[in-house]
Amino acid sequence: MTPIVVRAGFAAVVALWASAVTLRSFGAPHGPGEDGTAPVAPRLLSETGLFLADGTTIDPKNRAYVPQYPLWSDGAKKRRWIRLPEGSTIDTTNVDRWEFPIGTRFWKEFAFDGRRVETRFLWKAQQGRWVFASYAWNDAQTEAVRAPDAGVANVAEVAPGKRHSIPGVADCRSCHDSGRTEILGFDALQLSSDRDPNAIHGEPIEPGMVTVRTLVEERRVAPARTAWLTAPPRIQAPDPLTRTALGYLSTNCGSCHNPSSSIASLGLFLKHQASAECNAALATSVCRTGHWVVPTAPDGESKIINPGHPELSALVVRVRSRRPASQMPPIGSVVVDREAVDVLTAWIGGRAIMSECERDRSATSASPSRASTRSSGSTGTSLVVR
Repeated sequence: MTPIVVRAGFAAVVALWASAVTLRSFGAPHGPGEDGTAPVAPRLLSETGLFLADGTTIDPKNRAYVPQYPLWSDGAKKRRWIRLPEGSTIDTTNVDRWEFPIGTRFWKEFAFDGRRVETRFLWKAQQGRWVFASYAWNDAQTEAVRAPDAGVANVAEVAPGKRHSIPGVADCRSCHDSGRTEILGFDALQLSSDRDPNAIHGEPIEPGMVTVRTLVEERRVAPARTAWLTAPPRIQAPDPLTRTALGYLSTNCGSCHNPSSSIASLGLFLKHQASAECNAALATSVCRTGHWVVPTAPDGESKIINPGHPELSALVVRVRSRRPASQMPPIGSVVVDREAVDVLTAWIGGRAIMSECERDRSATSASPSRASTRSSGSTGTSLVVR
């Protein structure tokens, strides 16, 4: 078949095979066929169930939410929704790894300069199977068409000489599939009503949005987690700046740097774990020698975090880089997050984190077994943040 070429966003060209999906007019994704074929996302965003019949009004069954610590996406204005099947609950037995019921749907809309560019869609079609799709908006802003699995490059200018690209399915899975499919931005910490007032790019909770409180009160989580009503999840940090820095790192780095990912052997764990007894982000980064060395650092001075020396800290150097060989995160951004660089620089250059390194060195000297654990890259340290 000849590809259909659709003008979308600002200057995007989306190539879609005309025979890829049979068009249907209904408010639910396409489930597996009678022949056992894998479920597939609809061709049009309006067919995913996001809108009412008019094609513009968000279906009230789709609940908006905002994560406490948003992912940096080059300044995009984002809106997010979740739809849980009627009468279903989220299994929160493992507080750090929620299990969503079959039929759960998520949407995330990206807009630049007031124009919608893409909407991403995640749908739990079967047990253990999530369907990923990205939809490119047309110039008239009336409909969005499913992008090719390879994505669409350079759809919108986000800074002089820098353009946003719609990711391919493989790119989506590289962040969301960390041992299993994870829903980024929808967990106990991100939905907590105890919001960090200094969160980088933080957004306010608006009436009707989903939070851990609404999930508990509406009985949408099991077990009930009533403790979240009086003690909402938060990062227990010694000072506000540390809380903000760790929250940012958890979102923007933790989807890859966590104990369950394919790069867990690096020993750097920046994902916040509500169930952990110690803060792994500090325990595995402060005063630790990483696999990537700051090019300008004297021998032995490059650390993941070198307290008092942001310029010798690989974490800061890589966050402020947009060179493919050194930038972090490695995908999903072409513009440096200046606000984050400023916060991380101030944090690493401050006295609070220097005391963490001094405490760690003192404990290591006093315990030979702990020194052995430290050299192995394990998180079995006593760097506890209360």
